[in-house]
Amino acid sequence: MKYVTKTFTVELVSDRSDLGAPLRSSEDAFHYARSIYQALDADKEHFLLIVQNNKNRVQGHKVIATGSLTASLVHPREVYTAVLNPEWRAAAIIFVHNHPSGDPQPSQEDIEITRRLKEIADLFGIRVNDHVILGADRYFSFSDRGLL
Repeated sequence: MKYVTKTFTVELVSDRSDLGAPLRSSEDAFHYARSIYQALDADKEHFLLIVQNNKNRVQGHKVIATGSLTASLVHPREVYTAVLNPEWRAAAIIFVHNHPSGDPQPSQEDIEITRRLKEIADLFGIRVNDHVILGADRYFSFSDRGLL
C-alpha cells in the first residue's frame, strides 16, 4: 500500500494599504488599530500585536487573543511566537487591546502583562514602542504616561 501526502504552503496576504506606514505616536497607533477593531466583536476584548521595522513602519499585525467582556488571556509565548516570525523581522512592536466597557484605564492585570512582555522584548533586543488601550472614542497610552 502506498500513502501519498500532499503538501502546501499558506501565505498571509494583506490588502491593507497602510502596511508600511510609519506609526510614530500613540495617536497613529490608535487610528491604525481602530480600523482593525471595526471588524472585530465589540463586546469582547481582543489583544492585537503590531510589528514594526527599525523605522517604525508597520510590517504586519496579528490578533493574539480574543477573550470575554472583561478579559482576554494573553500569554507571552503566543505574543513572541508571532513577534519572531522571520518574515516580519521585528525591530519594534506595539501592543493594543480594547476595553468593551469604553473606559481605557488600565487594570492591574494590564499593567502586569505589559511589564512582563516588555521584559521579554528587552531580552530579544526588540523595542516596545507602546501599549495602547482602546476605549469609547479615546485611548490610554502606556508610552505617553511614561509607563514603559
